[in-house]
Amino acid sequence: MKKMLVIGLLIPLIGMGQTKNVISSTRVFSKPEKIAEFEKALAAHAQKYHTGDWKWRVWSIDSGPDAGGYMITEGPNSWTTMDGRGDLSAEHTADWEKNIAPLTVNQGSQSYFEFITDLSTVEITDYADKILINHMIAKPGRIFTVRDLIKKMKNVWQAGKESVAVYRAVASGDPAFLTVTRLKQGLKEIDESFRGPLNDRYNTANGAGSFDAFLKDYADAVERRWSELLIYKPELSSK
Repeated sequence: MKKMLVIGLLIPLIGMGQTKNVISSTRVFSKPEKIAEFEKALAAHAQKYHTGDWKWRVWSIDSGPDAGGYMITEGPNSWTTMDGRGDLSAEHTADWEKNIAPLTVNQGSQSYFEFITDLSTVEITDYADKILINHMIAKPGRIFTVRDLIKKMKNVWQAGKESVAVYRAVASGDPAFLTVTRLKQGLKEIDESFRGPLNDRYNTANGAGSFDAFLKDYADAVERRWSELLIYKPELSSK
C-alpha cells in the first residue's frame, strides 16, 4: 500500500517535469474583404481567452504557398499539460464560431511540432519578429537521414552565428522537419553578402567538397521542400 501511495504521489511530479517542447500551430485565412474585421476579432479572442500556457503568438504569412494567411502558435507546452487542458469553454468556442470563423475562407490547418534542442542553435523561447521557415518532407524511410543532414548544417549555423530553431512534425501529415531561422538582425540576413555563399560556408564548416555530397544526400532523402517568410504581429497576439 505504501509503495502504491508513493507512486501515486510521484505521478503529478513526473508530469510537471516533462519538457515543454511542443508547439501547436494553426493556420487561418481571412476573407480578402474582411481583413480589418478579422484582425480585430482575432486580437480580441487572443487577449480574452488565451493566457498563461495557452498564450498566442500571431504571425502574418508574407510569402510562400500560404501567403496572405495567418499562423497562430500556442506553447511551448508538454504533452501532459496539453492532455490536462480538457474541453475549451462553451464561451470560448462560441466566440470563435460567431466572431472569427464567418470571416475566414476554407478550413485552415492544425499541426503539432516538437522542438529539437540538439539540432537547434537557439533556445525555444528566444524569439525574433521576422522568421524564415523551411519545410522539409522526407522520402519514405529517410526521415533519419534528413535529421543527419540538419545536424551537419548546424555546424554552418553555429559558424555564422545564425539563430535557428529546429522542429519535427508530430501526428501532422507527412514526416517532416522544420528549420526556423530567426532573423534577429532583420531581413538583411537573407542577403547572401551578409554571411557569404552557403556552399563556401558549408565547405569551411564540414570540409572541402562536402557541400556536393550534402546536395546529393539531400536529393536522395527529401521528397519536397518549401519555404516562407513570416512577420510577428504583437497587436494580434495575447498580451
